[in-house]
Amino acid sequence: MNATLTPELTAADRCDRCGAQAYVRARLGEGLELHFCAHHGRAHLDKLRHLEDIDILDETHRLHAEEQATI
Repeated sequence: MNATLTPELTAADRCDRCGAQAYVRARLGEGLELHFCAHHGRAHLDKLRHLEDIDILDETHRLHAEEQATI
């Protein structure tokens, strides 16, 4: 499998707010990582994007791919 298509977040990564599968990761400059499900990612990412030293990985597009695979 092509490594660029392999998701970085797995089913083992859980949302820090509710425990659902994480599809969003925010890495802060201090080494702190926050994981969010798609719902909580939408709720919090706008606030986090304004921080200076942050790296955001958003894999919520995978939800639509998984949905299509089951149809």
